[in-house]
Amino acid sequence: MNELAERVAVVTGAASGLGRGIAERFGQAGALVVVADVNEADGEATAAAVGPNAVFRKVDVAEPDQVRDLVRFAVDTLGGLDVMVNNAGVSGAMHQRFLDDDLADFSRVMGVNLLGAMVGTREAAQHMATHGGGSIINVTSVGGLTAGRGVITYRASKAGLIQMTKSVAIDLAEHRVRVNCIAPGNIPTGLLASSFADGDADGRVAAIRAVMAMSTPLPREGTAADVAEAALYLASDRSSFLTGVVLPVDGGSSAGTSFKPDDMVRLAANGGRATTTQDAERARETAR
Repeated sequence: MNELAERVAVVTGAASGLGRGIAERFGQAGALVVVADVNEADGEATAAAVGPNAVFRKVDVAEPDQVRDLVRFAVDTLGGLDVMVNNAGVSGAMHQRFLDDDLADFSRVMGVNLLGAMVGTREAAQHMATHGGGSIINVTSVGGLTAGRGVITYRASKAGLIQMTKSVAIDLAEHRVRVNCIAPGNIPTGLLASSFADGDADGRVAAIRAVMAMSTPLPREGTAADVAEAALYLASDRSSFLTGVVLPVDGGSSAGTSFKPDDMVRLAANGGRATTTQDAERARETAR
């Protein structure tokens, strides 16, 4: 079903991960897609995978002028703009304690995750407001919904994105411009690994993902396809009465922890750590 037939969509951060999944799903739904990313080689590859109705545009969303030019490019090249997905994001460095955080990456994280999405929302809305409306989708994170240690600047940027989305949704409703959020969680991408500067990123990522698996009610990891389906819903007419919504795509983790008593015992016996995804699965089986 071509739900987005003849509609023009821009997806930032579309060279890989969730952005690529969204771009490909939009292409399957009939959209004309602008694949936007700072990574030129992978961005071109995504556009080729989406098909002949996709074009690539190199963009650093932390630079407002480049985001402005991106929207103009979509309108001039493809004839309009109906859907804007502000997906581009960076994680920032992982710190054991906030007292150890020198905040050296604050400007970059906020520039990409929050400023980039704000400018993308504004520029897209300026076109949509005078052309019958449209759908703007901001990709936040369950890290913006729930507090926790570690990448605190990242969490702050994603929480700010949620508040911005809700506020702008109210402001733009009179123009039939809908603004919503998707909050992914427990979905393997390269973002988590980028938080670690040392050589043990793989081991640490595996341990963190094991804990995520144990704390997610649905007994599987999410995929980029899960997020893409949520994005398609918010982009399509099926969600025409939704605005200002934050939609978690996280297997239920933001609803509350699913740790069972034996899960807690196993973690405590291991010093509070799950070492591998297989260890997490064994913990699940033990607790059933």
